[in-house]
Amino acid sequence: MFKLGLIVNPVAGAGGPLGLKGSDDLKGSDGRSEARALRCLAHLAKCGQDQLCIFGYSGAMSAQSKESKELAGFPFVSVGAPLPGAATQAADTKAAAQALMAAGVDLLLFVGGDGTARDVFAAIGTGVPALGVPAGVKMHSGVYAVSPESAAEIVLALINGRLVDVDLAEVRDIDEAAFRQGRVSSQYYGELLVPRVGGYLQHVKAGGREVEELVVADIAEEVIAEMDPKALYLVGPGSTTQGVMLALGLDNTLLGFDLVCDRQLLAKDLNANAITKAIAGHSGPVKVLITAIGGQGHILGRGNQQLSPELIRNIGRGNFMVLATKTKISGLAGRPLLVDSNDLALDKSWEGYIRVVTGYRDSIMYRVSASGE
Repeated sequence: MFKLGLIVNPVAGAGGPLGLKGSDDLKGSDGRSEARALRCLAHLAKCGQDQLCIFGYSGAMSAQSKESKELAGFPFVSVGAPLPGAATQAADTKAAAQALMAAGVDLLLFVGGDGTARDVFAAIGTGVPALGVPAGVKMHSGVYAVSPESAAEIVLALINGRLVDVDLAEVRDIDEAAFRQGRVSSQYYGELLVPRVGGYLQHVKAGGREVEELVVADIAEEVIAEMDPKALYLVGPGSTTQGVMLALGLDNTLLGFDLVCDRQLLAKDLNANAITKAIAGHSGPVKVLITAIGGQGHILGRGNQQLSPELIRNIGRGNFMVLATKTKISGLAGRPLLVDSNDLALDKSWEGYIRVVTGYRDSIMYRVSASGE
């Protein structure tokens, strides 16, 4: 029987819809990480219940709420419980990871973001293979699967005896306070041993500073030429989208969503609620400018979680403009653009080919995937 260690950071991802650029300082859970853990476990139901046993801390750190005690029907072995209090802390993650390693789990599956990966690394180093289920706001590390279902596919490959490579992958994290001020300060913390199967594992985020300014300016010129003066534009995070704001001569939030109409800045750094209200109060079209994360290829679900699944669905896929240089697309080496909105049905509806603006009067069609395949 495969012994799967499970750690869920209940707070992970809660800062995304709030536009906080991270969740390190939050104390409460919005259920996001638990839901993503349960998505992964539901996908694991492809294997028999006699093939897998889950080990973890009792309660929220194993996605055991009042609504979900059974963990997809798999047997569960408790190795402890978090410290008493209103919310789990980094110390709980570290203690759980050490307890799971001591219990001899075959793989430690953790649900969270870069802060969670840091805590897991600090606790176990390379003592046991580990794999992340993406649920956080900050996702720069290379230790995460591209989606909960992709994480499950890697686990299933191990259970089914497939030859699975185990490689060292980087754990990185950023300074949230600097991030909120528009400065990206990414730091390397170490490496975890991570199983790797096909395109199921995301890559370390690549910096965007090598993007040629002239190419970004050309992309901005094309976007501005297409702008509808009656449309409301949500300009998302990234240096490529920032180029549009610079070309318009508008102040901008490098790592948030700004609101523009008729080439005028209406609001800066909007969270999910503010975006919803702005759209509800606008009678004309709504457009969203997004870019691909360098090295990873995500266009939804990494760094732009202010866009809730409901917002994405209401706006409509056809009203999203993806901006990226050909250098960034070429850096994907044929891997698809990725969507991971926290709504699998929505993600699947985005699969196919999408237009990517790559310069002035220059665009390409590129494949979008929810699974990395």
